[in-house]
Amino acid sequence: MILWKLESDEGFFRIYDSKKLIAGYFDPDYGDVLSKDNSEDIILSMMKNHDKILGGVIMVPLVKFRLFDTDLDTSLTNVEEQVIRVNEHLQKWKNFLSETNLRSHSIRISHTDQDMLTISFPITFSKPTPLEKTSLCEELLETLELLQKSGLL
Repeated sequence: MILWKLESDEGFFRIYDSKKLIAGYFDPDYGDVLSKDNSEDIILSMMKNHDKILGGVIMVPLVKFRLFDTDLDTSLTNVEEQVIRVNEHLQKWKNFLSETNLRSHSIRISHTDQDMLTISFPITFSKPTPLEKTSLCEELLETLELLQKSGLL
């Protein structure tokens, strides 16, 4: 079983696996504070006071293509193998989204790797949860474990 750890970083949380590698990110739903002029101060205060939230958005890697590196010099066979591997991985994601009834998601190019896509999806907590690493991790645990068990993390 992988032990997960959260670290706060300017209003969001980095999710680390047991090898201390970044597995993804969690962006809490702070409500309507983002529309206010002093939203950064409000968020810092909410975090300091461990205000309770109802969920947020998880962002994790979707797939790495192993094709879009600038120095790529490969064969048709290798391209075909990568496309097949990517397709098999996308099928795992389709199954995960279906099994968890996640109808809403967003796919983007990773901000750290142009050869990778990330997927973001909302998560609703089972109860109002304090903005505190341990409490948030407990609420994210089931989803993270399911992603890991499905071969997606």
